[in-house]
Amino acid sequence: MTNEGGETELIPGLGDVPRAPVKAGKGTATAAKKAGKGKKGARRPAEHLPVARVAVDMSLPHLDRPFDYQVPAELDEKAVPGCRVRVRFAGQLVDGLVLERVAESEHEGRLSFLERVTSSEPVLSSEVAALAREVADRYAGTFADVLRLAVPPRHARVEAEPAPEAPDGEIAVDGPGPWEEYPAGPSFLKALAEGRAPRAVWTALPGPAWTRAIARAVAVALKGGRGALVVMADGGDVARVDEALGEELGTGRHVALTAEVGPAERYRRWLAIRRGTARAVVGTRAAMFAPVEDLGLVVLWDDGDDVHAEPHAPYPHPREVLALRAHRAGAGALIGGFTRTTEATVLVETGWAHALAADRLRVRATMPRVRPVGDDVELSRDGAARTARLTHMAFQTARQALEHGPVLVQVPRRGYLPGLACGRCRGPARCGACQGPLSLTSAHAAPYCRWCGRIAGDWACPECGFRQVRAVVVGARRTAEELGRAFPGVLVRTSGRDAVLDRIGEERALVVSTPGAEPVAEGGGYAAALLLDGWVLLGRADLRAGEETLRRWMNAAALVRPSAPVVVSADGALPPAQALVRWDPVTYAERELAERREVGFPPAVRMASLTGTPAAIRELLSHARLPGGAEVLGPVPVAVGAKGPAQEGEGAEKERALVRVPRPAGAALAKALQEAQGVRSARKAPETVRVQIDPLELI
Repeated sequence: MTNEGGETELIPGLGDVPRAPVKAGKGTATAAKKAGKGKKGARRPAEHLPVARVAVDMSLPHLDRPFDYQVPAELDEKAVPGCRVRVRFAGQLVDGLVLERVAESEHEGRLSFLERVTSSEPVLSSEVAALAREVADRYAGTFADVLRLAVPPRHARVEAEPAPEAPDGEIAVDGPGPWEEYPAGPSFLKALAEGRAPRAVWTALPGPAWTRAIARAVAVALKGGRGALVVMADGGDVARVDEALGEELGTGRHVALTAEVGPAERYRRWLAIRRGTARAVVGTRAAMFAPVEDLGLVVLWDDGDDVHAEPHAPYPHPREVLALRAHRAGAGALIGGFTRTTEATVLVETGWAHALAADRLRVRATMPRVRPVGDDVELSRDGAARTARLTHMAFQTARQALEHGPVLVQVPRRGYLPGLACGRCRGPARCGACQGPLSLTSAHAAPYCRWCGRIAGDWACPECGFRQVRAVVVGARRTAEELGRAFPGVLVRTSGRDAVLDRIGEERALVVSTPGAEPVAEGGGYAAALLLDGWVLLGRADLRAGEETLRRWMNAAALVRPSAPVVVSADGALPPAQALVRWDPVTYAERELAERREVGFPPAVRMASLTGTPAAIRELLSHARLPGGAEVLGPVPVAVGAKGPAQEGEGAEKERALVRVPRPAGAALAKALQEAQGVRSARKAPETVRVQIDPLELI
């Protein structure tokens, strides 16, 4: 690219690319016309608003800004704000999105023309573009990375289809419905109906009524003339809320966005939202950027579920994104679940949201009867129970409850025997090739490595030479096998990653499920629930182990009929077990937050995780102008055994450093890391550093 003096203008690391707008002077459309005058076949700029500001699909941190291009006259009508374009960038044709059209550019040199308009469909709204910029700054990421999450890939055939007509008629809202169970529920709906922005952290009562409560809140928002956005953790919850919305709103007023519908259908539904045909949407985490018109309500269910964590940079969490959207749009917010996270507790303590919960009398009327039991003493009392890994109390509870309906059995791990140890010295059984953990897929299979997949049929303990193994952790399939022997004649069904059941009938059955895959039981719920192997959940080396354990227990126990028995295999003196017995997640969350505040852990503070080679981390920290009070923890080696075998360039050479600052300094921390990443990018640093703001895992 050349400037007005005829010299080539270079950006470090990319060569000939257009610069970002600067304030040194103004290049007008008149100058652009003169530059092309008299040249045969020269492209002429558009007469009206000839400059387009384009967000180029380029994730380099030092180029995280829009670039100005001239709009040729032949593309004047097609190059609308929000459309997809192709532009010349660093000598290559790359994709981009038009952010706006302006009359003149602040860049002094000559501007390149747009090469072509890929689609004149305005897929990026100004509201989502501003949100994407704020999310990128909040998580020390780039605008391009956020746009990849916000705008789905194009399907030309779907864009060419005629848009369906919006449904006619008024939405009938018959009273507060399920919100009558909550003292503050009717006032929350009233504020929504009046166009105000109520914000609440909702502790839902156990049972299936939560889907109807969300649907009623969405109906009130739509009746008031505004849109609604609902984000769920998985496709099963999306399907349940989608069904409730269909009953509450009728057809055509909302859409469901999940990966299961396929790319084309998903894009069709996304376009219905963008074009304003549908005014409400329910979906998984990708729906947090859905371009809902005139947003009036955002809903997030079960914000503590780790499925909400976005695995792609800059790793935004729906809770933060929806909070930003609610603030920007002046919309109401409802963050709900059977439990409460410490992050939601911070929202209540700071006054950003109010607590919305039922009174204790109503909670006691709907909650199950929870009984924590130990393992060692109880197992010695019944031979059949010992075979099935059930305590005497759990065995008797399941046998009696099966006379009245299905029984839910929650097992923390999937598979058959996911963890093995030496049968003599109890040392962990590991692969001889990659040191990965060994496991079994069935009773007749040979041990295999969960990392490299090698069969370890000739395994011998390296410590004592013993060749037999024993189970360390029992999976869902092995549990189902044991229960089938302990309860002959009873149907045993499993629900997990390989096959997730959505619903179960009222028949006499044992349903063995991993956490999060529990099917809903018809006829009012399960007759009982058994929550096995609590030590597996509580014993994890994780800051959120207790909080996550309580969440999984309460989500399973909420599927049980009121006053039905729930047996949990855990020490009743532990705080998570006590919170489950009392059905009091709020007190537990407040206590957990107070303890984290004492030791300086999130969410009481803001924290950033830096993962990379030691040299790359040192270089990043040397460039980062960290705010006052920042504390660097580490770096320490990244544990290889947590996720899998070391790949080339990974493993023991990787380290992780944590940067901790007070909550008010969170924005300054993100800006400092963002700028430091830009400096390393401009200098062509050979090694990257993964930056995560407020990561779920700190170990």
